[in-house]
Amino acid sequence: MTVQQETRSDNEPLEVWIDQDLCTGDGICAQYAPEVFELDIDGLAYVKGADDELLQAKGAVTPVPLPLLADVVDSANECPGDCIHVRRVSDKVEVHGPDAE
Repeated sequence: MTVQQETRSDNEPLEVWIDQDLCTGDGICAQYAPEVFELDIDGLAYVKGADDELLQAKGAVTPVPLPLLADVVDSANECPGDCIHVRRVSDKVEVHGPDAE
């Protein structure tokens, strides 16, 4: 089963957010998916909005674009701070990240 099939049954939308309290500033996420993640001047990673703007509010979420799903999931899996959370929009259940079942 592919990552896409595991996390998006019936193309269910996903969103991603970063817990900056746990972010190590390693930048792996920005390397995997620079369209979604970016390091700010404070050295921490943030998600980006549709207009490429950093979303710096605590708990800010952004949609996971389907073409970037594998890169976002890899970011969550490889993050040394375990701070990247990918969840379904419909019920907020985490499907990738430290709280995924």
